[in-house]
Amino acid sequence: MIKSLYTAATGMDAQQTRIAVISNNIANLNTTGFKSSRAEFQDLIYETRSAPGGETATGINAPGGLQIGSGVRVVSTPNQVSQGTLQQTGNPLDLAIEGRGFLSVQLPNGETAYTRAGALSVDATGKVVTQNGFPIVPNITTNKDGVNRTIGVDGTISATVPPASVPTVEGQIGLFTFPNEAGLSSIGRNLYQESIASGTATQGVAGTAGVGTIQQGFIEGSNVNIANELVTMILAQRAYELNSKVIQTSDQMLQSTSQIR
Repeated sequence: MIKSLYTAATGMDAQQTRIAVISNNIANLNTTGFKSSRAEFQDLIYETRSAPGGETATGINAPGGLQIGSGVRVVSTPNQVSQGTLQQTGNPLDLAIEGRGFLSVQLPNGETAYTRAGALSVDATGKVVTQNGFPIVPNITTNKDGVNRTIGVDGTISATVPPASVPTVEGQIGLFTFPNEAGLSSIGRNLYQESIASGTATQGVAGTAGVGTIQQGFIEGSNVNIANELVTMILAQRAYELNSKVIQTSDQMLQSTSQIR
């Protein structure tokens, strides 16, 4: 009965973590380029009192065994890399990635991060930057006199600089892919960094094999499915209640045992 108390406690702790993951997903329902996560569970070590297939008599083996588990834990919270809904903004420097790929940005400490949030701007020096002011990589510097700026599906940025009437190419936005996008490390501010699990980033050209295309005047919304999150939240709540019921039952059994004279 003491073991059941600890086992049920691991279940309650795991469901609390699951609820924390769900709450973060729901909180970021309107976050540009956000990728939701889910809690993955793993059972804990088993106490083996009788090994499966153990010998019960000479030449006779048991078809099963006697093993008692120790509970559960959350082993990972992988990112869900499905496409978010594209939302039209009309802003010429907004872009959405349709398909695989991430924008690369340079952080103030010199490190590289990746994002799907394509709400871009131009800073005081003309560099194309994110809403946090981080320049995209490769760096693109625009002409302050440029008008009618366009971004092609392959990431080429062009603008017309008066008095010329022919657009001038200002640069090309690169997209980066990973062997395992779900393994990227989330660092906040719509940013990810590569990890051992994600593999090394590979730079590609938008629209080529295995790389998504760029849609100007759109941003990618969160891929959170609110209906699924609410259903999962109900299931987590019920699982938490059942584990708490196990603790109550174990406590009642202990109470009955202590009352035996």
